[in-house]
Parts: sequence; C-alpha cells; structure tokens
Amino acid sequence: MTTVTGVLRVVINPLRSRKVRVALATVLAAYLADCGLHVSQELVLTIVGVGVSLILGIAHEDAGRKSSAR
Repeated sequence: MTTVTGVLRVVINPLRSRKVRVALATVLAAYLADCGLHVSQELVLTIVGVGVSLILGIAHEDAGRKSSAR
C-alpha cells in the first residue's frame, strides 16, 4: 500500500506547479489541434508559443515575488 501512495505522490506532486499544468495543457492542446482538427502547422506553433509565453510569465512573476521578499 505504501508503494502505491509513493507512486501517486511522485505522479501527482508536480501537478501542484502552475508551470507544469500550463505545459501539460499546452502540449495537450497542440496535439489535439494537430491530430483532431487537422489545422495548419502555424496554428500549432502559435499554441505552443502562447504556452511558452505563459510559462515565462509565471516564472517572471515567481522571481519577482522572491526578490521582493528580501
């Protein structure tokens, strides 16, 4: 039983991070758009670009919080 909870913690623990959730949603949206909707390559790259921008914005916000705490 403890190994099952240990495995669940390893899998679920990274999902507490906003950056990981945005990255997962970005990859999922790009994959579904490419395979399910058969959209152009430019739209898939736009989806990935927006996801990367969100992740960088979150990282910038986190860094600002840490530097102002000093």
